[in-house]
Amino acid sequence: MTTLQRNRPATLLMAADTALVAAACLIPAASHLTAAPLYTFNPMLALLLAGLLVGRRAGMQLANGLLLALLMPLVSSLLVGMPVPGKMPCMVAELAVVAGGFTLLSRRMPALPAVLLAALAGKLAYYGLKALLMPAATLVGTDWTVQLFALLLWGGLFAILYKRAR
Repeated sequence: MTTLQRNRPATLLMAADTALVAAACLIPAASHLTAAPLYTFNPMLALLLAGLLVGRRAGMQLANGLLLALLMPLVSSLLVGMPVPGKMPCMVAELAVVAGGFTLLSRRMPALPAVLLAALAGKLAYYGLKALLMPAATLVGTDWTVQLFALLLWGGLFAILYKRAR
């Protein structure tokens, strides 16, 4: 057996993570180019959830989720300017809470309630940190109904895929 065959899950995980980080950079760029506010539908949550699925297949769900929670906002902020530097740590915290929260909760409950609770906890972390780091900024920039729709859409799709990925 060659080294590449033994390391196939890790190689596939790195390729998938690279694609997810690239997508995290392309979505804000596409928003700028098309003037369509794609960011309102929380695409980084969707990308993080995809990373959790890929990480699960490689046996590294939490580690992969935390890595992506850091890299996606950081690289996107540095290369594209979104999220803006003040929001970047808020987004890292939100995604890290989602990754960690889902990993812990999914051991005790089905995927859908686990991902919804983790995402809600992530939103609390995001807005709490934003209030601390950016007190002069508008706290909630995206309408709550849009955020709820995106959460239900991504959470529901993730729960279906998570159940099938066993």
